[in-house]
Amino acid sequence: MKRSWLGWLAAAALLSIFGVASALQIWTSMAAHHHSIVRIAVYQLIVWNMWLAAGALVRAFARRVPLVPPTTGAVLLHGFFALGICVTHVALWAAAEVTIRPYDGMSVVNFGSAFVWMGYANFLTEGLLYAGAAASAYAAEYYARYEERARQAAQLEASLADARLHALELQLQPHFLFNTLNSVSALVRTNRNGEAVTMIAGLSELLRYTLDHSGVQRVALEEEVGMLERYLAIQQSRFADRLHVAVDLPDDAKRAAVPTLILQPLAENAVRHGVSKSAGPGRIELRAAREDGMLRLELFNSGTLDPAWRSGIGLRNTTARLDSLYGERHQFDIRQDGDGVVVSLAVPWSEVA
Repeated sequence: MKRSWLGWLAAAALLSIFGVASALQIWTSMAAHHHSIVRIAVYQLIVWNMWLAAGALVRAFARRVPLVPPTTGAVLLHGFFALGICVTHVALWAAAEVTIRPYDGMSVVNFGSAFVWMGYANFLTEGLLYAGAAASAYAAEYYARYEERARQAAQLEASLADARLHALELQLQPHFLFNTLNSVSALVRTNRNGEAVTMIAGLSELLRYTLDHSGVQRVALEEEVGMLERYLAIQQSRFADRLHVAVDLPDDAKRAAVPTLILQPLAENAVRHGVSKSAGPGRIELRAAREDGMLRLELFNSGTLDPAWRSGIGLRNTTARLDSLYGERHQFDIRQDGDGVVVSLAVPWSEVA
């Protein structure tokens, strides 16, 4: 509705500009007669702005009787309607000249004479104005259809993206659950029942987190790190004193938006392919920082880079989710760094509302 009013205001402005320009041109060309510029301008403004009402009628008729594709009946109907509109406008035009007398003594004072002369002199202009009004109706209709199709396409694309992300999320949850339950069974088999109970309790908290955030694509980094710490606490109960965990989360990064469960599969790989394969103590360290409009996360784990990382469900799931959410606007890298492996992740900076 607002756009429609803006369109009519723009049309009125253009007609008014044309009317003023015509008045100036006529007044200048007849300067020797000393006509009133104000009276000529009022006359021209009235004459040309009459096409606002005429244009509204033409556009309504054009929508009711479409010319695309053209048919004989539609063309004939538009021909008769155009004749009626143009004759009416010329009659009003003649009445305006007789009433306002913009050219003083030079104005035509007889309505019949003014009507015949103006109809003869302006029939081509009137026809072009009718055609322009009808064309604007079709242009507006096609543009509205284009916008509607674009809106529907955007909604469909967003729905497909959400469905794909949700499918990836559903794929990740059973994978995580399966691996954790395997760890619980390993503790039970070695009679470490107390640690198994602790792990099950931690697992219930993690499952509650995943249920509470089901379908939520982004969460605050602080929440995601809290979930990561609960997961690593479970792993520490499994590895006793062999696993050291450190988290460096600056205050200004806590509200940064990150994909839900983006860190857990990376930490799971760090435990499975790094810490668990080392006989000595292991380290997992998370660092977060804001750099040049990006949120950068680095997850370090002691050990060596295992080729199995790149083919695992967790890593494939993570890269697929990042591609869906950020396209080419993210960075993801895995590299050997000294005595450990670093997973580096950078996404555009944004904050959770």
